[in-house]
Amino acid sequence: MRQLSFLSPSVSFSILPAHSFTASLFLKPSAIQSTPWMKTHFSCSLFSRNRLSTPLRSTAEVHSVVECESIPDESEFIEIGYICNVHGLQGELRVRPTTDFPELRFSTPGKRWLRVRILGKERIQEVDLTEGRGHPGKKIWIISLGGVDTVETARQFVGSTLLVKEADRPVLEEGEFYIPDLVGMKVILKETKEPVGSVVNVFNCGSSDLLQVMLNPAKATNDSLKNEAAPGPLVWIPFVEAIVPDVDMNKREIHITPPEGLLELNIRSDGRSKKERRKLEWKQRKKMQQRLVAAKKKLNEMGQQHILQGFSFGEKAEKASLANQIASVNFKLLQRAMQSLHISPSRYSLTEFINTNWTKLSKGAVRIRKESLVSYGSKGKPDTIDGKGCQLVSTGKVAVVLVISGKDLDTSSENPYTHFQVFFDEELPEVEEWRTKMPLLLVCPSSEIQAFQQLLSDHNHYGFDAEKVWFLEEEKLPLFSSSMTDENIHKILLGSPWQILQSPVGSGGVISLLTSHNVVTNLSDMGIEYVEICTLGRRSKLGNPYFFGLVESSGADVGVKTLDEEEDNDVFDMIFSIRFLKKITEQIDKYEFFPVPKVSSYVEKQDKEWIDVADTSPNSYELHCSIYSFLNASSPDRICLVQIAE
Repeated sequence: MRQLSFLSPSVSFSILPAHSFTASLFLKPSAIQSTPWMKTHFSCSLFSRNRLSTPLRSTAEVHSVVECESIPDESEFIEIGYICNVHGLQGELRVRPTTDFPELRFSTPGKRWLRVRILGKERIQEVDLTEGRGHPGKKIWIISLGGVDTVETARQFVGSTLLVKEADRPVLEEGEFYIPDLVGMKVILKETKEPVGSVVNVFNCGSSDLLQVMLNPAKATNDSLKNEAAPGPLVWIPFVEAIVPDVDMNKREIHITPPEGLLELNIRSDGRSKKERRKLEWKQRKKMQQRLVAAKKKLNEMGQQHILQGFSFGEKAEKASLANQIASVNFKLLQRAMQSLHISPSRYSLTEFINTNWTKLSKGAVRIRKESLVSYGSKGKPDTIDGKGCQLVSTGKVAVVLVISGKDLDTSSENPYTHFQVFFDEELPEVEEWRTKMPLLLVCPSSEIQAFQQLLSDHNHYGFDAEKVWFLEEEKLPLFSSSMTDENIHKILLGSPWQILQSPVGSGGVISLLTSHNVVTNLSDMGIEYVEICTLGRRSKLGNPYFFGLVESSGADVGVKTLDEEEDNDVFDMIFSIRFLKKITEQIDKYEFFPVPKVSSYVEKQDKEWIDVADTSPNSYELHCSIYSFLNASSPDRICLVQIAE
């Protein structure tokens, strides 16, 4: 059994283009999943400057409470938690752990150390932990420090980081590893003994852990990368026994048996020089700064200035994380969605739309048996429905957008992607030539993009052209408080001073993605005439010519599949003409949102202190948009309603 010890307390994952693939992860204990041979846990024996723990309040008075004989070397210590608040009136403190061994670290009396900020400078000072206990129902611990017995004294420690000596790390069992011990290890091909590169980081990506490996320059596939003075490209290697069978801690070597093509995945393929890449990076940073300035202005205009408070304190990584979140908010969509906060919550219903518009919809409605859409049949004559659909698919006039949500993954299985694999094995166009001409877009949670990239690569992209397989991160919007402030606005909620609480927009968010990433324009330039947008749930052939033929023959803007059984608004299969997609993506007023009550835990600043807020009744709103709401943008007589009978 191999185990990894992680540190960071929250998750954030970003995907960039393959030529500059990077990732930034902060992991929650609840987000960690284990492979059959590896149990992942958080370690109190890790030290990371990227953890979300910076002093929130610290004054020179702290120095009078605890003293050190000398200024310690920070590299001797590792973080085990940070003090987030006071508890009660006796000087007790609340600690958020970043360790796998909270009982050992917080209930065992003895010496500990605090990283505090005094007069603008950080210092490490010794303290005496006298006792500690877990807080029932919360992922925090309550500790007492020697000499701290009043609320006033305890408040001086809020925001400080709790440390222990690195030499005190618990001894791991055989097959367990600390991340700092893996970083820097050489990576070698087991069969040929050929050096590959070295480990620069280790991340958890939901289904398994990943080694981030910097390849040796000789392993680069592009001549411009084979420069000994320049760092090699980065690749990702799953830390699973089938690929990493041996870890030699004595020789500091990791032996790998990678499948074909793994090391080439995500290697930069362009031929730009180092100077050109630096110039491009500078332009991207400047563009990012401009976006951030514009986003800050928007927040001020919307009365959401509290989000910017995190920039007043915190470490560089925390401020950068907040800046990235702010700059990535789709404010145009957000402002439209906020209008729904002043209406009564009501989920959009496809059934209600059909009943209201049945007189016009019935003229173009088609009722067929399910068998008609589970096989491709013959190509038929050009003037038949089947023939027209085959003509569209075979000539590269259609594209498919597959929307994957977290519930599509079987987390109870050793392979959570089984449902996805079955779908691709059974529901793809049977003619391989059709697949190579069909652009495929996968929309999924950001934390799963890397795994799906790997899955498709392992299966040769299931016959699709790799250049036409694109990945998009699902659209998200901030959560709002259900109560209003004195300014008559709902406030955006924060998970920490540097984390905006967000939730997926829902099925309608895919339309926004196609706009913001310029996908519709690109597809139009490729000659695409129809786009199928669907989930895994319909269980009918992906890119089925008969479905496309029905929509094309009726001259419809939209084709919609419905079942006799009760509709699920999160499960859908629709076809949009590229002309209609252009229309709705350019009209923000066509987006119809509805607020969904939710129970959320968040933080807010009161009297210059950050406090935790946890309610048992709904205290916030998620903003949802259904893809079916876009039917209102089309005349009912231009909607092809395909009713599927069992």
